[in-house]
Amino acid sequence: MVIGTAAVRNQPARASAPRRITILGATGSIGTSTLDVIAGQPGAFAVEAVTANANAVRLARIARSTGARHAVIAEPAAYRDLKEALAGSGIEVAAGGEAVAAAATRPVDLVVAAIVGSAGLAPTYAAVTAGTRIALANKECLVSAGELFVGAARAAGVTILPVDSEHNAVFQILDGRSMEDVERITITASGGPFRQWTAEAMARATPAEALKHPRWSMGPKITVDSATLMNKGLELIEAHHLFGLTGQDLVVLVHPQAIVHGLVHLRGGAVLAALGPPDMRAPIAHCLAWPARSPLAAAALDLTALGPLTFEPPDLRRFPALAIARAALAAGGWATNILSAANEVAVAAFLDGRLGFLQIAGIVEETIERAASLVPLRAATSIEDAIALDGEGRRIAAQTVLGRVSGGGVKDTRHGPL
Repeated sequence: MVIGTAAVRNQPARASAPRRITILGATGSIGTSTLDVIAGQPGAFAVEAVTANANAVRLARIARSTGARHAVIAEPAAYRDLKEALAGSGIEVAAGGEAVAAAATRPVDLVVAAIVGSAGLAPTYAAVTAGTRIALANKECLVSAGELFVGAARAAGVTILPVDSEHNAVFQILDGRSMEDVERITITASGGPFRQWTAEAMARATPAEALKHPRWSMGPKITVDSATLMNKGLELIEAHHLFGLTGQDLVVLVHPQAIVHGLVHLRGGAVLAALGPPDMRAPIAHCLAWPARSPLAAAALDLTALGPLTFEPPDLRRFPALAIARAALAAGGWATNILSAANEVAVAAFLDGRLGFLQIAGIVEETIERAASLVPLRAATSIEDAIALDGEGRRIAAQTVLGRVSGGGVKDTRHGPL
């Protein structure tokens, strides 16, 4: 199960002192929701450090409003703006990737790891190796370097609390339960904006259409991943590392209403489900309060008002990204790292208007195939390995995108999985 759970469960929750937290990626969607949860519980939390990529003005506003002691901007060019915006506040200011990683190691009770993409690898790993409990919202940590992170967390006795609504739902079901009783785990997918679209219609889909998610409000990259179902593929890989099950024991069901987030199938036929509204503040609040329960004031789930809850298998012909992710999980850590890197490049190209929607999966698949003959086929054994492999994946994916844009071929995966 999730790393370090038993050891931390035996530690009493602090009832009086505010829980000290650091937020990596404070200006993103998860960071914003975290700030909302904190604001709703005055006195429960004390913010040690906040970081952002390049938005110095917004980061300064967050640092002032939360009373953070430390604010770090990853983009060095934005340092002057941040320093000027925080002049006279007494808040420490720094810039650059190393400064972000250093902020992650400051003594706190919990680090919220919400930096999007591979940029979150080094600072999150620094927090883990420093022995700090993690509320993990960065998928790439487990997708690109799952074995490395799991091993480091075990060695440091660190609990990884999953922020993704699906993994958080499963965590809450499993918390305190023996994995020997678990036969398989199911995570759900809303199906995204194109669930009922034909392949022909999806081929003409625009970025604006892909970003109109029917249930969740998220950042652009994860919203496109939801539209391709790559998001579920990445979550299967995460679930493998978090809960220790093989790919064949991890299932995806499309559930358009997004009320049932995860199910645990037990020996004897029982199935336990976790239900909740599609609101990321709920899993975030759970992570911030764990092992206690959060007093978050959220809308109560009225089952009589929901209407029918429906489930269907994913269509791998129209959404081959899920099958590609499963194949990468079976191939091992090197392939999931390349998968993540290639997907980031392909999604960015789609959002920039350089690729069609259905070409995203093809770019990812071709990149993995090309990488198999160009890079060492082994999982990362250090954070430097993981970052270097990610860089190779991005380089190969960028070349593949360029070949497509300039008229070269790329595999079309519309008509079936690998």
